Amino acid sequence: MIDSKNSIHNGASVTQPTQNLLEVAAANGSFVKFGQAIEKAGMRDTLGGEGPFTVFAPTDKAFDALPAGKLESLYEPGNKAELVSVLNYHIVKGRKSMADVGKWQSARTIQGQAAPILVAGTDVRIDGAQILQADIASKNGVLHGIDKVNIPIASGTVAKPVVVNA
Repeated sequence: MIDSKNSIHNGASVTQPTQNLLEVAAANGSFVKFGQAIEKAGMRDTLGGEGPFTVFAPTDKAFDALPAGKLESLYEPGNKAELVSVLNYHIVKGRKSMADVGKWQSARTIQGQAAPILVAGTDVRIDGAQILQADIASKNGVLHGIDKVNIPIASGTVAKPVVVNA
């Protein structure tokens, strides 16, 4: 029985992933721009480290859908803190499967804000982004591919997250 993209149960043994989150994202081919953003933000050690983390990674098409000039603006040295905030808004502590995420009302991101979760049948969304690819396993977490880059609310306008599920 196959229970994820990288683990197979045959009753006797389980194949464990050997790549970290960044390596898995790079090997997938749909997350090139996500990997570039992680590099620009100086977050390679975070997602390449021990974890575990759950990453809601925007696809390349999601990055392409940003307003013209937005990504280039985030890449400017003076905007590194904003880029880190945006990326951290896509990461949750722990290894959370699609089944786990589907039970939540919101996800507490490492950025500090709660991202709302909406489930309608098999459609699961985090802050409006649809999860297109689920349960991509790595040695230090799990990756879910999403169709939109989620932008957190400016830190000065939010008191604190209300619902915590992570």
